[in-house]
Amino acid sequence: MKQYLNVKTISITVGVLFLLLWLVGFYWSFEPDTFDVRANARAQMSSTNAQPVPGYTVTTTLITVADTLMDKPGGYLSNDVMPPSVFLDNMPSWEFGVLEMVRDMSLSMRKDFSRSQSQSVENPHLVKAQPKFNIDSRNWLFPSAESQYSEAIEYLGQYRDDLADPTLGDSQFYTRADNLREYLKQVEKKLGSLSQRLSASVEAERVNTDLAGDKSASNSTPRPNSIQTRTSWWQLDNVFYEARGSTWALLHLLKAIEVDFASVLENKNALVSLQQIIKELEATQQTIWSPMILNGSGFGMLANHSLVMANYISRANAAIIELSELLNQG
Repeated sequence: MKQYLNVKTISITVGVLFLLLWLVGFYWSFEPDTFDVRANARAQMSSTNAQPVPGYTVTTTLITVADTLMDKPGGYLSNDVMPPSVFLDNMPSWEFGVLEMVRDMSLSMRKDFSRSQSQSVENPHLVKAQPKFNIDSRNWLFPSAESQYSEAIEYLGQYRDDLADPTLGDSQFYTRADNLREYLKQVEKKLGSLSQRLSASVEAERVNTDLAGDKSASNSTPRPNSIQTRTSWWQLDNVFYEARGSTWALLHLLKAIEVDFASVLENKNALVSLQQIIKELEATQQTIWSPMILNGSGFGMLANHSLVMANYISRANAAIIELSELLNQG
């Protein structure tokens, strides 16, 4: 027995095990490809013999985006407590970015898209689905995050089936300009936060504009007139991949909105504005050729991937603000 438990044998075994875990972790870190939301919706319609109705593409896309968290290589990794998942941070950050967009859309569907007015009754399927997406993304037991997300997806599927059933009138999806504008206002805030965190990869002094525009405004805790902001070096890649995940999910959801809200957007002459936003978000999904996320200074010798991502997100956010204003016009 001792002849097999020498230092050399143990070292080789540990080395082989480390290499295998590294290869598995490397494979699991590949981001899922984008998909065609129109073809995806048509495939679901043909499999269930459903007819195209308003909201079907958006709901199907939301289901597919959420399903991707479970079905991609390695499955859902954020709450894993065993190697190699426990040592990965880029993919869990990507998953969290996707999850944040799923949470925003499910909330908008519950509060706005499925309701005709503020006094209308909430859809029972969405009432059950939306809270389940809000469980801690790192919860791994009693209940696990995956089990709650899977149940939420099932409720979304029931809602979609009711939408497509002409004999049922309880489940609705209203493609109105005001509903879409409410959703876009949520997206504005999320993209604005991501842009700021990405831009803070390079230390900068920011003027405190928290109370600008209102002389009577106040805040709970005094803050200096200028603030030094910088994202921790250890968090740079996490913020970057969270932004990649958020924009990946948002890209698909906006493409679905382009389908379901086509008549509303054309009426407001805003379809091209949405298409421009989609173009900016597609740019965020370009292949990363560097083996690591670089953090060069603004005009230094090395690239700064965070600033490049912040540029695309800022442009998309500015276009979303303009689109929101177009939808607000008569």
